[in-house]
Amino acid sequence: MRLLIAAVACLALAACGGPARPGPPAPPATAPSTAGSPSPAAPPSPSPSPSVSFAPLPTGFVALSDVDNSILSDVRYATPHNFVGRPVTGYLRPRCLLTRQAAEALHRVQQSALSRGYSLKVYDCYRPQQAVDDFVRWSGDADQRMKGEFYPRVDKSALFDDGYIGGPTAHSRGSTLDLTLVAMPARTQPPYRAADPLVSCTAPADQRFPDNTIDMGTGFDCFDPLAHTAAAGLSAAERDNRALLTGLMSAGGFTNYPKEWWHYTLNGEPFPDTYYNFPVA
Repeated sequence: MRLLIAAVACLALAACGGPARPGPPAPPATAPSTAGSPSPAAPPSPSPSPSVSFAPLPTGFVALSDVDNSILSDVRYATPHNFVGRPVTGYLRPRCLLTRQAAEALHRVQQSALSRGYSLKVYDCYRPQQAVDDFVRWSGDADQRMKGEFYPRVDKSALFDDGYIGGPTAHSRGSTLDLTLVAMPARTQPPYRAADPLVSCTAPADQRFPDNTIDMGTGFDCFDPLAHTAAAGLSAAERDNRALLTGLMSAGGFTNYPKEWWHYTLNGEPFPDTYYNFPVA
């Protein structure tokens, strides 16, 4: 998730293959028929229970759980536990959506991880362009409520220039995801509570938010040089854990973004020039 605020407009059009592609239009609403309506004297019919329907995914996209329901997930941008401190625009529910090729490749990585006593755990998958736009808006406001956890040693104004957030993002092409490893059997992860004090993502694992993952040296979405995949200052165990994830993902056909140990893109992704904008629903 890289963003580049000073050049977001020109990058989106010149360097990254054009503007975001809109998601499929929602089906038109149909007005209820009045034919055969009861007379005023008749008792009213009970109202149906409210329901929400979601537009089908674009061709070539799937829900990861439909391909491999053993992969764990903690989709943070659908919750308040992320660097903006609230659900992000475009995330209507915590769901991992990917291109079919990426999901099937990840399934094969999961089989390899399970054979070693681990499970993959995804934090973010496809990300709509509207979420990227939300990050851009956030970058220009005064809200720093989550600084203490996610960017304690970096000025908010530098997050784009330093490459920690970027736009447009490869996530919007559907074959990039953020993930980690969990030792099996998975420990229970306590729920995030906004009232709890924030702890730096660079703090020792036993002091950070109690994620149930193996120790990668920082928390997820930690905007800090220590989150660089080959960062100096890691313990031997932390380096080994990152190397394990990198090895599994590389063997499965994914390439790591070196400034974020959790960020991987499928080699030969099917939509390298298309940035989608349908919601995560």
